[in-house]
Amino acid sequence: MEVKKVAALGAGLMGHGIAQVAAQVAKYEVGLREVKQEFLNKGMEMIKYSLERFLKKGVVSEMEMKETLSRIHPTLDLEEAVAEADLIIEAVPENAQLKKSVLAEVDKLAKEEAIITSNTSSISITELASTLHRPEKFCGMHFFNPPQLMRLVEIIRGAKTSDETVNTIVDVAKKMGKETVVVKKDSPGFVVNRILVPALNEALYLLWEGIADRDDIDKAIQLGLNWPMGPLKLLDYTGLDTTLSIAELLQKELDPKYRPCPLLRQMVRAGLLGRKTGKGFYDWTEK
Repeated sequence: MEVKKVAALGAGLMGHGIAQVAAQVAKYEVGLREVKQEFLNKGMEMIKYSLERFLKKGVVSEMEMKETLSRIHPTLDLEEAVAEADLIIEAVPENAQLKKSVLAEVDKLAKEEAIITSNTSSISITELASTLHRPEKFCGMHFFNPPQLMRLVEIIRGAKTSDETVNTIVDVAKKMGKETVVVKKDSPGFVVNRILVPALNEALYLLWEGIADRDDIDKAIQLGLNWPMGPLKLLDYTGLDTTLSIAELLQKELDPKYRPCPLLRQMVRAGLLGRKTGKGFYDWTEK
């Protein structure tokens, strides 16, 4: 199946970046859908800001920037976004019930041959597919933050996902300039978060137990493990609420050993979610 038109559902932290990559690199026509005009405006502003940075660095030309923006069609109308799309990428907040309700609606509005994917970072693909009449045409397509820069896409099979669907999404991801890994078995956290979240959780325990302070924990991992940034700064980038939801899912579905550190719960309750709220372990209000 050839993909020409893409719908990205959600213009938030991940959705706007996915839409940008689809339009800029793969040169797809992209319907970008949000539920409120203010969210749509913010998503488009973030795309423009990202493209302007690429322009300054010489990654794109003025013409390429204009062409990319012309390929992105913002809308509040779900039907308008998905009706002609060959591929739909759901990127709404990491909440199983919300995702399932959106996917069930998409299933009714999308054309029969369309492939539907979810950018979930941890929720069962088989569970999400249970709301669809086409589970064989559904899989996980997990981008990493920020999608404009991060090269990996995890492609996750559900219990009923067809080989054709997986192969099509591998091709689409490559057209977007991405490297892919195929997760053969639907398991919580997939590959990256199954390894990363326990590491982040351990960093939280080091801080919670007073073993080292924030800067030294981040410095140790950055220099000792060659990470591009320390775990506490990475938590701020990812969003503490997102990390908590993944840790809780791993604990529930796999093993009690994934129990989230109390410090993580405390900060989420306080609304200190990281970069998206301006404060987490670091102050982002000036940046």
